[in-house]
Amino acid sequence: MKITVVVHNLNGGGAEKMMVRLANGLAKLGQNVSIVLLTEGGINIKNVSESVTLHELKAHRTVTAIPKLRKYLLDNKPDKILSALTHVNVIAILACLSIGRLESLYVSERNAFSKDKLVNNDFLVKVAYFLAPFFYRFIPNPVFAVSDGVAQDLIKTTVVNRASVINLPNPTLDDDFRARQFSKPTHPWLKDKATPIIVGLGRLAAQKGFDDLINAFAIVKQSMDVRLIIYGEGELRSVLQKQIDELGLTQSVSLFGYTETPLDEIHAADVFVLSSLFEGSPNALVEAMGAQCKVVSTRCPCGPDEVLEDGAVGSVVPVKSPEELAEAIHSTLIDDNYDIEKQLNLAEKYTVSNSAKSYLKAME
Repeated sequence: MKITVVVHNLNGGGAEKMMVRLANGLAKLGQNVSIVLLTEGGINIKNVSESVTLHELKAHRTVTAIPKLRKYLLDNKPDKILSALTHVNVIAILACLSIGRLESLYVSERNAFSKDKLVNNDFLVKVAYFLAPFFYRFIPNPVFAVSDGVAQDLIKTTVVNRASVINLPNPTLDDDFRARQFSKPTHPWLKDKATPIIVGLGRLAAQKGFDDLINAFAIVKQSMDVRLIIYGEGELRSVLQKQIDELGLTQSVSLFGYTETPLDEIHAADVFVLSSLFEGSPNALVEAMGAQCKVVSTRCPCGPDEVLEDGAVGSVVPVKSPEELAEAIHSTLIDDNYDIEKQLNLAEKYTVSNSAKSYLKAME
């Protein structure tokens, strides 16, 4: 089939990374795949397979891309069109409606709708979030959600009905993730590990709950000699550093910034912690599982319960509960019977080939 994947751009967000991996996976299955960017550019362009065609519409803003997207679809006539992220979905629906191609369009929701709509204050994005559920209710194909939690949130908090949503796994891990050869980590604490190391990974933003992780770490630190590394950048760097300093943890907590090789870093650590307040499908958690690191997670909406099968491996604790998070981290650090093999088995669901096959079957 001729499949077009529509996204805003290929900047560093998890959704963009997953759509590139999905497009690559579909191409590997023998499909004719193109990625269309409503604007242009992004760090994930370098990850696009040579088997995937990349086209940049270079619109000034997403909302102004409708005429260009409409022309692209008329000229290229894809069999299937897959869009991702709410505001892009609205643009894709309007473009397809204008050329009578709604039957070819599938839209994808990547995060908890009720939470995500509160994050962006841009007026036009807010309009898109208002319109999207009504559009989803009447388009002929189901909405693709990245987890059952995202599907349930969309159903419970909007006018979208249950029959209109299905959940499909993210292409988070390479097919050969079990055989991956890990390189040496770059962080000096992991290069020469003198104490157990806890790691977190993600954008330094309120959604990721790193303030709770730091508070939990402070509790763990009272009973054992440990260190914490948080990988990622974001608007809360100075706030989190102030918290670290005020807790007297300056020598024990490192805000290391962005890393090109997160899996190598996580593999060398002792426990990975997902401290998020909400997710869509927690890619960092799945990556940590595939990197053979013990894991602890909050029971945030949406995804961790599904990924970890409600604590079948790892530990799952309530959101915004540093004391319980600390207890889980401590228990996991000293657990000599942690079942890594079972963890790897659970992670198999999230390989590129499994995800691509699921999407292809849903579109066929």
